[in-house]
Amino acid sequence: MRSLRRWVARAGLGGAVSPRGWALLTLAGLGVAVVLAALLLIPWNRPPAPRADQLAALRDLPADQVERARQFRSALRPGGWAALGVGLLVALALGLTPLGSRLIELAGRPFGSHWIAQAVLGGLAVVLVADLVTLPFAAWRHSVLTRYGLATNGWGGWSVDLLKSYAVSAVIGAVALLGFYTVVRLAPRWWWAFGAAGAATLVVVLSFVLPVLVEPVFNRFSPMQPGPLRTQLMELAERDGVPVRDVLVADASRRTRAVNAYVSGLGPTRRVVVYDNLLREATPAEVTAVVAHELGHAKDRDVPVGTLTGALGAAAAVVGLYLIGSWPPLLRLAGVDSVAQPRAFGLLLALVTVTGLVFAPVQALMSRRVEARADAHALALTGDPVAFESMQRRLSAINLADPDPPRWEYLYSASHPSTVERIAAARAYARRAG
Repeated sequence: MRSLRRWVARAGLGGAVSPRGWALLTLAGLGVAVVLAALLLIPWNRPPAPRADQLAALRDLPADQVERARQFRSALRPGGWAALGVGLLVALALGLTPLGSRLIELAGRPFGSHWIAQAVLGGLAVVLVADLVTLPFAAWRHSVLTRYGLATNGWGGWSVDLLKSYAVSAVIGAVALLGFYTVVRLAPRWWWAFGAAGAATLVVVLSFVLPVLVEPVFNRFSPMQPGPLRTQLMELAERDGVPVRDVLVADASRRTRAVNAYVSGLGPTRRVVVYDNLLREATPAEVTAVVAHELGHAKDRDVPVGTLTGALGAAAAVVGLYLIGSWPPLLRLAGVDSVAQPRAFGLLLALVTVTGLVFAPVQALMSRRVEARADAHALALTGDPVAFESMQRRLSAINLADPDPPRWEYLYSASHPSTVERIAAARAYARRAG
């Protein structure tokens, strides 16, 4: 009890509450909100996919297809994990040593070390260095994709896409950095509160604008051509009670052979998008199964739910950065006086990187549960488990997905159920439906 009273006194929760005390209370409240949102909005009870059915599905897949997919994933794996490790080391070097603060000072020096130059140019310089260090791994990944026939854009197209991604990230990053450090200067004691609100708002705004402003930078979108398939898909959406203005086709074939579809946006920016590869490679029944899956995301409001949890998580991250980043030993390692200084951005990046790696398995688990629910929705909406299973086979074959990946890798990073899980779920549904 005595130690609890000392902690309350240090936190400023005894008598007049200090900003740090309010930050602790706010972080606790945001943490509870995130947990409640996850418990109430994420479907933790997944549809049955018996392991016996999974093993049977694995045996039914062509052995040469499974072997090629596993060779492909084995070829990607070393570079992927190396990029993760090197990225972590670079972030720690920039944040837990004076390297990051010196780099930010160097970027701002031509502009008289003005705080805006340090905040924007210095922050972007730190991010760029971290990206450039891992760039060889991204190039190596593209070479593997090309060798296995998945990439179709060549090195020229890959370079253009890379520069586009840097440009988009720079614009978004500059706005975020300028806004954040402006708030810090205007409210030096309470910046964490305004910063948390700003981070949550940014997540919501990006959910609206990314589909209409950013996605067209990388792909051209056109309405699906009139015909029986389009009519069937629009009728499917109407029967499902999901308002869809149109189904868009992305020209993904200029970049990849992979087949895919997705739903994005909120309200007026919501869209269902299918790859042009999918329309060429799959049968109409299989395309219907894929679109029914995407309608499941729209029906269950998965994008708004993801936006809500992302906004709460972003707000909690800002408050957590304020509390953890104010720890004197970390400030001494970074060579800064306060986590609110632009020169301390490297420290913020290091903390964000570590937090992302720690919570990656939780995010992956939540994503798998949401995707499994969308699969169940597709099966119920179409009533066609045969087409659903056929589509999963095709996805696995064309995308070179390991149908039954290593358990440790699956638990850490898999955003979707495995191919054999999805086929097993379809077979279990078929038995229940008779």
